[in-house]
Amino acid sequence: MVKIAFNQALAQKALGKEAPTAEKDPELASAQEGSEGSTGRCLVTLLGIAFILSGLIVGGACLYRYFTPKRLYHGAMQFNDMSGGTGGESQPYYLPRVEEEVDISDSMAVISVPPPRFRPGDPAYILHDFNRKLTAYLDLTLRTCFVIPLNTSVVLPPQDLIDLFSQLMSGSYRSYLVHEDLVVTERINDIKPLGFYIRRLCDGKETYRMQRRASLSGGGIQKRSAEECFTIHHFENKFVTETRICKA
Repeated sequence: MVKIAFNQALAQKALGKEAPTAEKDPELASAQEGSEGSTGRCLVTLLGIAFILSGLIVGGACLYRYFTPKRLYHGAMQFNDMSGGTGGESQPYYLPRVEEEVDISDSMAVISVPPPRFRPGDPAYILHDFNRKLTAYLDLTLRTCFVIPLNTSVVLPPQDLIDLFSQLMSGSYRSYLVHEDLVVTERINDIKPLGFYIRRLCDGKETYRMQRRASLSGGGIQKRSAEECFTIHHFENKFVTETRICKA
């Protein structure tokens, strides 16, 4: 009978050779670490893309608000000047006519007044900023801006203006004339506080502040012989306004 015996030292050496196979594979570990790093980079990239998209949306909304063309309306009014002593029963054969084009939004309205026909008056742009409660007149003949607080008793709010011009687009409208007398009080050197709309209209032009003559001290009684005045005929209501602006 043959007895087979195993060397205990050889068995331990064999086990010692196989033991390293149970250790962690360095390539697999680096692959796992790489996948974890790529996942983190993907999350950071997605967050960055989301931030950029939100910025584009907000910026696009601002650009749309400030720079996209508003809806353009056109209207005309004929008027009778009752201050000239003409009674309502004897109207003249020819009634003066005022035409306008206006861009209207929720926060502002820009009125384009063309040169008048057959009567004195200057072409102008008139901007009403409903948020800042300001009105700016840009006289296109003088290339000068004049700013005054918004007269809410004369200027209709945006939606009412849209309704008015929607009616006027179907035909002319007969109305009457209201006189407005404004006086230049001081020059405005910094137009930035006047807001975006007026700053864009008056940029690079001399800009002055005005008051209504009736609101000046002394009841508006001043010497007018030395004043330089001009008139603008326009409408932002169911009547025509003759705005007379005077520089002392």
